Amino acid sequence: MSEPTIAQKKPYIIELEAGDYWFCTCGKSQNQPFCDGSHQGSAFSPMKFTIEEKRKVGLCGCKHSKNMPFCDGSHKDL
Repeated sequence: MSEPTIAQKKPYIIELEAGDYWFCTCGKSQNQPFCDGSHQGSAFSPMKFTIEEKRKVGLCGCKHSKNMPFCDGSHKDL
C-alpha cells in the first residue's frame, strides 16, 4: 500500500459538534483534516468517525497515527 502524504507534523486541534465526519487518510485533501475526494484513483479511502457530543479533538495531521483519526504523537518520529 502507498504511503500517505504528510499534511502537517502536528495535530489539527478542532472543536467539533456532535455528528459524523469523514477524515482524510491520503493527506492530499485541500480541506484538511477532512476528505475532499482527492484520494480518488488511489488506494486510500476516507475514514468515517462519529463525535457523540461537542468537544475539542486533536486529529492526526501526519496520517501515521495508530489511533486514527486521532493524534497519538507519531509525527514526532517522522
